[in-house]
Amino acid sequence: QVQLVESGGASVQAGGSLTLSCEASGFSGRANCMGWFRQVPGEQRQRVATVYTYRGRPNYADSAKGRFTLSNSDDGNTLFLQMSLLKPEDTGTYFCAAIKTPRGPWVCEDWNPAAWNAWGQGTQVTVSF
Repeated sequence: QVQLVESGGASVQAGGSLTLSCEASGFSGRANCMGWFRQVPGEQRQRVATVYTYRGRPNYADSAKGRFTLSNSDDGNTLFLQMSLLKPEDTGTYFCAAIKTPRGPWVCEDWNPAAWNAWGQGTQVTVSF
């Protein structure tokens, strides 16, 4: 069973930077899907960025392109989301998500939260003016 633990959420001012981390356990290999989703009250979780952890390229939501950088550790067990030029609309609870041993890298491009079968508890990011 995959377990995910997020950290790094905080309150920052617009234009600031923040790095979120996600520690994973329970993977059986290096090739998995990992990603970050954001949720605000009353809305569905929205994909921010995802990656196939074995030599994969990150995929970003349009709102994250150019401002956020997704990376993972060599062993594939830690995921980082470096966020810069933060905006108030980036506010929300950020959830780390994973799909264990997907059939291929294309699985990690599925933006539907229902396709992701492991979730962390979430970490709050608040961006103020």
